[in-house]
Parts: sequence; structure tokens; C-alpha cells
Amino acid sequence: MKFEELIHGKLIKRYKRFLADIILENGETVTAHVPNSGAMTSCIEENCDVWVSFHDNPKRKLKYTLELTKIAKNLICTNTNVANKIAVEAINNKTIKELQGYKSLKTEQKYGQSSRIDILLENENQKCFVEIKSVSLKIDDFLAFPDAVTSRGTKHLKELEEMVKLGHRAVMLYVIQRTDDLPFKLACQIDKKYCETFNEVTKNGVEVLVYQSSINLQEIIIKNSSNFLH
Repeated sequence: MKFEELIHGKLIKRYKRFLADIILENGETVTAHVPNSGAMTSCIEENCDVWVSFHDNPKRKLKYTLELTKIAKNLICTNTNVANKIAVEAINNKTIKELQGYKSLKTEQKYGQSSRIDILLENENQKCFVEIKSVSLKIDDFLAFPDAVTSRGTKHLKELEEMVKLGHRAVMLYVIQRTDDLPFKLACQIDKKYCETFNEVTKNGVEVLVYQSSINLQEIIIKNSSNFLH
């Protein structure tokens, strides 16, 4: 996925979850939309380098969107909406080998208990339900999910399990959106219930994939599978 032209700045502060004050290189201070509902632990800090996109849309209250941050030497895509877009690209260009062989790909399809599946793959004989989570948390020498308690994430795991019971294929796909070359694991110390549910549903047939992104100031793409430490 190609980024729109990114503008460099420094973070002043993030607040109310979805807002961040940023000072641009030209000295202008702007308030940017932060498309990330998580804690953003380890991927944002005061005075860190950030990159925003500009949107001159009269319907938008905020013209800027936070896209990337830089912590130490690592770029991090903090826009969680990106994960779904690059996952679709990676399936279509055959980077995610485990999700090939389907004739149709649809996004945001209704299923389960008033939910929408991120990706639905179908052919004549099978449906494959793919739930996607964006990974940006770093804990010690690991990348991890979730970065906050997520009852919604736990619900999604159970709904994937229900699809398996109905005879379909169900896949939990974690997309790492930072450039650290580190293995992935679940952050059970943050959300014990999520981990317990994960262990239960994977024993019952829900598959797990973890893929690493490549990020620069021009684009972000899924490049290869990553090591998952159970």
C-alpha cells in the first residue's frame, strides 16, 4: 500500500485516544486524528518523530491523520485501518500462501452475532473467515497483542470458533505493523481472558497466522510470515 505524501513532525502529546497535537517541520502546530483505539504503549512517546497525511476534505473536522511513528530506529504504522488493506493486497499478490485457492474475496461481511468479518474467502466447496488484528506493541524482546484488554477481540475469537463448528475454515491473522525483527507472542499479562479464549479456540480448529510488514516513508506491505512463540 502506497502512502499519500507524508509530512514529518514531532509529537507533542496524544489525548482522548483519537487526538494528537503535533508540531510540523515548518513550525505549525496541528491536531491530528489518531486512528487507533489501543493504548499505543511502546509505539508513541513525547517528542518522537511522526508522519502525518493531509486530507483537504470539507467533511473532515481534522485535516491531518497520524500514520507513522519512529521509536529508536524502528518505524511503526499506528493506523490500525491499514492492516486490513495490506492483508487484502498480500492475499491477492500471493504473499500469504496459506490463504490461496479461493475464487472470491470480500471484505466486511456480516456474520456471527451482529459482527463483520474482515475478509471472507470463498470457492464452491469452502468458506474461509479471516479476522485481522494490527500488532504494534513491543514488550521486552517480543512483539505482542493485545496492548489493552479487548472484550471485542475475545468475542471475535469465539465467533471464529463458531464458524469452525459450522464446517467452515476460520483464521486469526496478526499483522505486525512495526519494523522490529522480533518474534510475536500474546500479551497474556495484559488480557488473561483473551489468552484463555485463544488457547480454547485454537484447540478447536481456529488457525493462526502471523505476518511481518515492511515499512518505509513511501509504502507499507506484508513481506513474510513471522515467528509465533506460544
